[in-house]
Amino acid sequence: MAEDFEDDLDLNSLDDDELVAQVHDDLYNGLKEEVEEATNIFLSRGWGADRILNEVLVEGMRIVGVDFRDGILFVPEVLLAAGSMKGGMEILRPLLAETGAEPIGKIVIGTVKGDIHDIGKNLVAMMMEGAGFEVIDIGINIPVETYLEALEKHKPDILGLSALLTTTMPYMKVVIDTMKEQGIRDDYIVLVGGAPLNEAFGEAVGADGYCRDAAVAVETAKTLIADRRAQRAAA
Repeated sequence: MAEDFEDDLDLNSLDDDELVAQVHDDLYNGLKEEVEEATNIFLSRGWGADRILNEVLVEGMRIVGVDFRDGILFVPEVLLAAGSMKGGMEILRPLLAETGAEPIGKIVIGTVKGDIHDIGKNLVAMMMEGAGFEVIDIGINIPVETYLEALEKHKPDILGLSALLTTTMPYMKVVIDTMKEQGIRDDYIVLVGGAPLNEAFGEAVGADGYCRDAAVAVETAKTLIADRRAQRAAA
């Protein structure tokens, strides 16, 4: 009966508050078409793209992130939710560009050289975008030269390094040490993550933060960017 109700539900019949709550539910359940439909309804009601992004999509993904962190949701479910978020974002992205709305921050992310695993990286990228970051995903098996080129080209706030193999973990230190040698290490926040990593490893390779999962990555990124901007403002 519940499914029949969902099928019969006319999103246009909901008032704004009800529709926001419904989108949060639809995001949570990975219902991309419904999220896209609701996004267009909000636009037709005169909502600005930045308001839809923050109050509807980002808040919905925040709820998903909390439940993922607490073990209530798992990777396949979060990937579905992130895919639904992406549907709404594709509608909003050109509108946000027109208004000049600033993302929370920018992150370049990639899996290190020798490692072709990307599920964790992709999840972090989706969750970051869902939280309002601009994400440049440079892929898998990335050598230090490609990381440096991406930093130079995109000038992000954050560099994200991912690894799933114990044999490729040490390459993170290669990237960070090369950044130090070139005098650019302090220009960027460096976050590391991957199943075999831990906080001690993150500290050992000189990262600013170790993120055990995508939800933690979002929280850590927001905190470190806010801290860095506060420090710069006070300087």
